[in-house]
Amino acid sequence: MAIARQVLCLSALLSLPHARSQPLRYSVAEEAPSGSLVADVAEDAGLAPAQLSARRARLASEDGRQRLRLDRATGRLVVAERLDREELCAQAPACTLPLELLLADPLQFFRIEVAVRDVNDHSPRFPDEQVTLKIPERTDPGSRFPLVVAEDLDVGSNSVQGYSISPQNQYFSVSFGNRIDGDQYLELVLEKPLDREEQEELGFFLLAMDGGSPARSGSAEIRVVVMDVNDNPPVFTQDRYVGQVLENAPEGTSVLCVVATDLDVGANGDISYQWGSQSSSSFVIDAKSGEIKLTKPLDFEMTEKHEFSVQAMDGGGLSAICKVLVEVVDVNDNAPELVVSSFSSPLPENALPGTVVAFFTVRDRDAGANGKVTCALEDQLSFSLRPAYKNYYELVTVSTLDREETARYILTVTAADAGSPPLTTTQTFTVDISDVNDNAPVFNQTSYTMYVRENNIPTMLVGTVHASDADIGPNAKVTYSLAPAHSAEHPPSSLCISVNSENGHVFVLRPLDYEQLKQIEVLVIASDAGSPPLSANVTVHLVVVDENDNAPLVLHPAQDSSPASSELVPMSAEAGYLVTKVVAVDADSGQNSWLSYHLLKATDPGLFVVGAQSGEVHLRRPVTERDTVKQKLIILVRDNGRPPLSATAALNALLLNDFSDVRLPHSSLDIADDSDSLTTYLIISLVFVSLLFLASMAAFIACQVYKRKELKDGHVLYAASNLPRSLADAASAGTLPHPYCYEINLTTCSGNSEFKFLKPILLSLPPQHCALGGDTDDEQVFPQGPLTAEDVAPENAGMLSGEEFNSLSFN
Repeated sequence: MAIARQVLCLSALLSLPHARSQPLRYSVAEEAPSGSLVADVAEDAGLAPAQLSARRARLASEDGRQRLRLDRATGRLVVAERLDREELCAQAPACTLPLELLLADPLQFFRIEVAVRDVNDHSPRFPDEQVTLKIPERTDPGSRFPLVVAEDLDVGSNSVQGYSISPQNQYFSVSFGNRIDGDQYLELVLEKPLDREEQEELGFFLLAMDGGSPARSGSAEIRVVVMDVNDNPPVFTQDRYVGQVLENAPEGTSVLCVVATDLDVGANGDISYQWGSQSSSSFVIDAKSGEIKLTKPLDFEMTEKHEFSVQAMDGGGLSAICKVLVEVVDVNDNAPELVVSSFSSPLPENALPGTVVAFFTVRDRDAGANGKVTCALEDQLSFSLRPAYKNYYELVTVSTLDREETARYILTVTAADAGSPPLTTTQTFTVDISDVNDNAPVFNQTSYTMYVRENNIPTMLVGTVHASDADIGPNAKVTYSLAPAHSAEHPPSSLCISVNSENGHVFVLRPLDYEQLKQIEVLVIASDAGSPPLSANVTVHLVVVDENDNAPLVLHPAQDSSPASSELVPMSAEAGYLVTKVVAVDADSGQNSWLSYHLLKATDPGLFVVGAQSGEVHLRRPVTERDTVKQKLIILVRDNGRPPLSATAALNALLLNDFSDVRLPHSSLDIADDSDSLTTYLIISLVFVSLLFLASMAAFIACQVYKRKELKDGHVLYAASNLPRSLADAASAGTLPHPYCYEINLTTCSGNSEFKFLKPILLSLPPQHCALGGDTDDEQVFPQGPLTAEDVAPENAGMLSGEEFNSLSFN
């Protein structure tokens, strides 16, 4: 409580700029009756008595006791209770009561010091009312016999000023004074030798008188026993013994040992030790050995030194007195205290280096090195301690903070004193870092590839883009949108894609056609909700997967001519003879464009066979005279899609003994028995075929020239008449790989027909005629059947619900 009032008074002193710099000093005698006038404070302070009541004047003391009071009506300072200077200040030479006069409205502060004057209200007093001295006979005159000085609680002139003997005698006189070290001494001086035979015992009073007015005195009876020759008193090895003991020393610890010697022998040389006039309850002395021990633990913070006297007495009654000073050695038994004045948390992650996080002070009740305190911050690179002034410290930032790296710092400040071993106190500061929008969203992939089958249903979910933001709260809320489509950067086909702004689901809004559009590329933007917002973008590639929605197209033989083309087969042809080759293509890709050929219908099914992969028509067996001259075949061309699509190719085959027997394709095949008629017909047929061949070659060459021009212009069709010419080697299989266009050179006789591959079509060719890419080995092949999550990249493909459709972001 006293410390709190001192702090209050100190705070009031620091906060009052108009307080007097010099205190008002007064004095009052102790034991003055209650109500005694000390001084007129109002007059000395320059205040009217009425102001004291109006401004609620009051007195404040350090210990809170109101020994003096202020009469507000008169402005006088009077005694409130009995003042005992010895109780207030003990033996201190000066005794002052510090007071503070506080006034309100406005706040004002006056310091008052009242000196309590000593009054001679205590008489000198000897520790013992009777002192017995045993003095051997034949003691030399001038011998001195130390006595314990009288004690007087008063100070100054009111304390003991002199000693005398009553009644006066011829044997003794009194000697007293102060030694060099300041200690008082009192001795009886033998003026005349004693004679035990004359007088065995001598008695008188030793008077102690103070200097008060009136003077006071005290007495002790001195009884002198004359003993037989003990002419050597005890002598201490030191006049003053100084010892040290740790404040945490346990009970029974030996502090020091006083030693006195006596040259006498026997009982006159036996020495015993006892306390002198001053003793301490914290110590005990061994009467035989003079060893001084502790009786209870000491506390350096309460008392730093203990001083007392020890008397040594021999068996003959002679004695000696020495002073003992025990110094309490401070032990580091008080840990430092850390008091936090201010602390700031949370701290924004963009706080500048040097920002003050906490302000605190440290203190230690121990003294010396045990009270010297240092502070340290444990294992921390982002914060440091900075001394402010005296024992105040600041906890500050030293580098930039990053909440995404560390969201919370546990800072441990350790205060350690310089004791051995040192005592420490730790204070933990938990500093939370608040988020700032300093991280843009990051997609979990650098780009996305999604797949959708052509002819898809509208609003189909094809995949999901996902971006995460290292921030928290609104700064981490990510929304998705499509980048604005510009004709110069994005094709119009990107307008068929939308993204859900909340979850990043990507939808295809309308059906797609693989033959028209094979891939779509859009830019998806992810933005957070910070201020200002940050964003990132990613490219989404939508790959259209082919469906089997195109039937095979027969290139050869041409099916748009009427009548159908005819192939000439000699009657002498053996089994395996190549009649012709059916060539077909499919606009689809992958296995949807793998073609197989089957003989669907024939005039004589057993005569011909069709290669399933090559489309080549061969004779199964040799031709006989019984076979019909005109054979009609229907070839089925089927792709490998699910379900498969097919087309048919019709062709005629003429079985002739000699090509001079060729007749018109549309004439009946009645063979006349007349050889002249047959020869005529053969000649006419040869002429007709030759003319037809020349006309066909001319038309074919003109068509090729025209198609080469169209190929340069970027227009290619699958029709056989429009195919570009190329001279690559032909594959033996009949199925045409999709990434190539082909040229066919045919004659009326299929035996020397040539079928050759072209070079890969350039990227500038329209996708509906030739696929992009290189060799067929590089072409991506998709399995038959519905497109599943294992076939393509997107997950959860399906239809949009109405709620998801309403949340789409359209570009």
